[in-house]
Order: sequence, then structure tokens, then C-alpha cells
Amino acid sequence: MALSRTDWGAREQAHRERADALTAEHRARAAVGERHPVWDFLFTYYAYKPAQLRRWHPGAGVELADAPERLDWRWYRPGAAPGAAVPDAAAFVQEKPDLASLVERMLRRTASRPGQFGCFGLHEWAMVYRAEENRHPVPLRLGRAGTDAVVEAHDLRCTHFDAFRFFTPPAVPRNRTSLTREEQPLFEQPGCLHAGMDLYKWAVKLGPLVPGELLLDAFELARDIRLLDMQAAPYDLAAWDISPVAIETPEGKAEYVRRQRVFAERGARLRAALLSAWRGEHTVAA
Repeated sequence: MALSRTDWGAREQAHRERADALTAEHRARAAVGERHPVWDFLFTYYAYKPAQLRRWHPGAGVELADAPERLDWRWYRPGAAPGAAVPDAAAFVQEKPDLASLVERMLRRTASRPGQFGCFGLHEWAMVYRAEENRHPVPLRLGRAGTDAVVEAHDLRCTHFDAFRFFTPPAVPRNRTSLTREEQPLFEQPGCLHAGMDLYKWAVKLGPLVPGELLLDAFELARDIRLLDMQAAPYDLAAWDISPVAIETPEGKAEYVRRQRVFAERGARLRAALLSAWRGEHTVAA
């Protein structure tokens, strides 16, 4: 597939405008040193700057006509026509074999499993269980004793290591499974909110091998999931006009699972698109 300079230039401009709209509020807050307990996560935990979202790529194997400036960009190679440039999946695999293997395993293995929908977002509760201080400078909605009681009344079923690693020491043995970094690909499953958010991380790591439009789709999914993640958390976010999903109640659990399933479906489509966007004939053995 090849794109003329006119065509890919129009897509690049549309991408930049969309990225700017998605990051406008964050950039405005950052300019005045204002913090937000929900949305800062998208730029601190993942640590990707708004400028990275603005950079458009066509995806692996798509030739950009009249793009000599991109021949100096990482993981681009010359195309068939003079001055053309093509994102090169083979170059990525050769330079970053461990990363390529990890991304492939995480995406493919997660996609192969059924979603689990019985965690109710209790990972955030486990992060403050019997703790003296909160992870965020936000009051607890049910207070310290009430929060601990919710954890003790439930079965912790977290499958995502990067949430589990922040559990307080008393919460760790309460989880159904003891998770490790090495075994992370064995436990990731598509119902997990954080597995859905991490699609944004994998899209960024793949760089020019992922179409810019797909990168922004992944960011939007991470943004939408983050809202539910914090609505279901034990924090009182009324000061930021964010209403809770009270997962300690049957009604809250039902709402959480309903929205969780929608995110799992969106994530499944994005996961498949990410795999097909870059791997082509350059698949990496699991």
C-alpha cells in the first residue's frame, strides 16, 4: 500500500488536530501546575508526553511517497519510489527482539483467553487496605474502617501484575493468585481494565508500526477506562464532579460489570488491530 504526499499529509494533519483536542485540558492544567487525581495518570503512569501522541505514522509496510525527511526516523526504510519511506517491522524486531516478543505474547495470549468479570475493581481498594496513608491525596469515601471492611468482605481476584504490585502488604495474601512480573503473560485477560488501558502502552512502544489513528483510539480507550477505574475506587471524587460506582453494593457491581464488558469488547477489537497493524510476516514466536 502506498499513500501520496497529499493523502498522508491530510491524515497527518487530522491526526494532530485530534491529538491536540484529546490533550488540551491536560496541557492547560500542566501550564498552571494544576493536578488531577484521575486524568494525570494517563501522562504520569504511562509517562508519554502529548507531543508523542501528535506524531502520526501510517503503520508497518505502508509506503509514504515523497517523504525523504522520514528516512532518518527510527524504524523507517526507503520505499520503492525515490524519496519514499516505509515503517519497517523487520527492523523493529531486529533491534528490539525482546520487546517485540513481549508485545506479541501479551497481545496474542490476552486475546486468546475469556474475560473475567468478577474483580469489581477491588485492586484500588487493596492498594489502601490497612494503610496509614492513601495513594492519592483524596479522602476515602467510606473512611478507613469502611474501606478495609469492603476488602475483607470480598474475594480479591486481580490478574494484572502492575496493579497487584501496589497492593499493601496485608492485601497481598488476600489475592486469589500471587502474581509476578515473569508470569504476567500467563495471567493477563481481556476483562481486566488495566489490560485494556495497556493497549495504549503497547501502541506507543510499537511506534511507527502502528497507524496514528489506532494509537489515538487506544488512548481514548485508556481514558474511558480510567474514569471507571477511579469511579469504582474507594476515593471521594466529588470535588472533581466525579460520581462513584459503589461496587460495595449489588447495584454498583452490576454497573461496573456492564461497563467492564463494553470495554472488553472495545479492547478486543483494538488488540486485534494492533496485532495486524505491525506483525504481517514478521511474527515473533511465543
